[in-house]
Amino acid sequence: MAPAPLLDSPLATTRITVLQGQVRVSAGPRVELSTVLGSCITTCLFDPEAEVGGMNHFLLAEPPRSHNPGEIDVHYGVYLMEMLINEMLNHGASKPRMRAHLYGGANLRAGMAPIGTANANFARSFLAREGIVLAREDVGGSCARRVDFRPALGRVRCRVVPATMAPEAAPVVRPARVGGGDVELF
Repeated sequence: MAPAPLLDSPLATTRITVLQGQVRVSAGPRVELSTVLGSCITTCLFDPEAEVGGMNHFLLAEPPRSHNPGEIDVHYGVYLMEMLINEMLNHGASKPRMRAHLYGGANLRAGMAPIGTANANFARSFLAREGIVLAREDVGGSCARRVDFRPALGRVRCRVVPATMAPEAAPVVRPARVGGGDVELF
């Protein structure tokens, strides 16, 4: 068995975590973009000819109607899908050659609004409107997913994270209020 590459070796992989509200694009042959999803969606785009790819991670499809239209909120898919496509174009990709993969969109809690389903439906319709081929998807269900994407190669690995392996939600501990600031009514 070959030894693992040293961190400063030209064979080392640079792993970049893509968090909610982020877009990352790369043509680096040793770059891997990673994220963990529940009801969120990640779109992995790849242009095989330009050997460039990118990933976004959005929380909700579109802002509510009450949202100020002049305000940009990076947690919405409508913004992050545009950002991903534009960054891909800035890195030499061509929209007609782009291929997409969608992941996430789980409905984690029974009895709650199906946010994951709405996110997946939004992403599919957005790609169709833009004329981008949806090559693969792994969406829905009730489990979280971990996605690792090699953007320059267009290779994706998606693993389901069973609910039994997810960490338990820890109660939020708020510090006790210190005296002062009391109001006495009379």
